Amino acid sequence: MELSDAEAIARAVDDPRSFVHVFDRHGSAVHSFLSRRAGRQAADELLAEVWLQALRSVHRYDARVPSARPWLYGIARNTLRAHWRARSRDARAGTLDARLEDPWGDVDAQLDAARRAPSLQTALEALASLDRDVLLLVAWEELTPAEIAVVLGIPAGTVRWRLHRARMSLRRELGCVANETGFETTMGV
Repeated sequence: MELSDAEAIARAVDDPRSFVHVFDRHGSAVHSFLSRRAGRQAADELLAEVWLQALRSVHRYDARVPSARPWLYGIARNTLRAHWRARSRDARAGTLDARLEDPWGDVDAQLDAARRAPSLQTALEALASLDRDVLLLVAWEELTPAEIAVVLGIPAGTVRWRLHRARMSLRRELGCVANETGFETTMGV
């Protein structure tokens, strides 16, 4: 019988081997989350740190939450922030790096990345860090506002408000580009 995330995590308090079920279920999603934000090479190292931190904090997992994915994304987000701070004390935490490898080439093709990626990057970087996090968790990770609330530790209503604000800001920044390209449909904006 397949263990739920909550059951596997509850068992991991006494038997860390039970945590393998959670890793098997969410490992590739967490790696993709890290890869899109820090590059594939850094993601490999960061993934190990995320799982170590998660295993150390299994006793704090809220068993009422059916999926561990939002909890893991929260840990991954904190791990990324620590990575960015360590990498460059002067760099703004959460800045998207244009040199990052994008594992979703088909999305770039749909957006005609060669023409629109620089303006999209600029518009995303202009967003407040938390607004950008909310937008990217919806667009890239396909999380719901309730799941994002768990990741960020804020109320779901605040998530919806920040998502609305981020979408409006991008529409303003990108102007007619967003309307002509179907960006709203593709990115959830």
